[in-house]
Amino acid sequence: MAKQRQPETGLEGIAGVARREGRRGPPPVHLWNPPFCGDLDMRIASDGAWYYLGTPIGRPALVRLFASVLKRENGKYFLVTPVEKVGIIVEDAPFLAVEMRAEDAACGPVLNFRTNVDDWVACGADHALRFEPEAGTGGLKPYLHVRRDLWAKVSRPLFYDLVARGEERALNGARMFGVASGPEFFVMAPADSLKDFT
Repeated sequence: MAKQRQPETGLEGIAGVARREGRRGPPPVHLWNPPFCGDLDMRIASDGAWYYLGTPIGRPALVRLFASVLKRENGKYFLVTPVEKVGIIVEDAPFLAVEMRAEDAACGPVLNFRTNVDDWVACGADHALRFEPEAGTGGLKPYLHVRRDLWAKVSRPLFYDLVARGEERALNGARMFGVASGPEFFVMAPADSLKDFT
């Protein structure tokens, strides 16, 4: 009688599932609802660097694997497989937007962003930009929606590029400053507060 294969667990198991599932496209983490198996000593720092047991994960391919099975539920972050869910710490956003390209389209230039795990995301209705006040500075922190409640913090140089592309529009009787991507317009702040975040 053939020996039944035991499900892989732990960090190696997560990497193995991510590898196998990734061959067929993005792993369907939104369909997986495994039991919670505790927290891992894994952290995504505010600069997008991943750490395990306090040591940076130096292999970009391994970071991409773990990123592919990342899930957010009720404000907490987990790595998931069909058989387990383990908690990790995310200091700010799990991804960092590190490159931007404008692509001409009939509805106007569409902004495309590359994340630190080499995903390209076309900014639009399904992948919105949001701008949050930055504590203590009076400035703004920009974020891009990547997938299923996972966001990328937009790097400071790209934020300056967004400001340079920005424009004023009248919205609900007020002058607002923001940036367009295709037909969508993403508000940064009231136009008269530009000095607060440039």
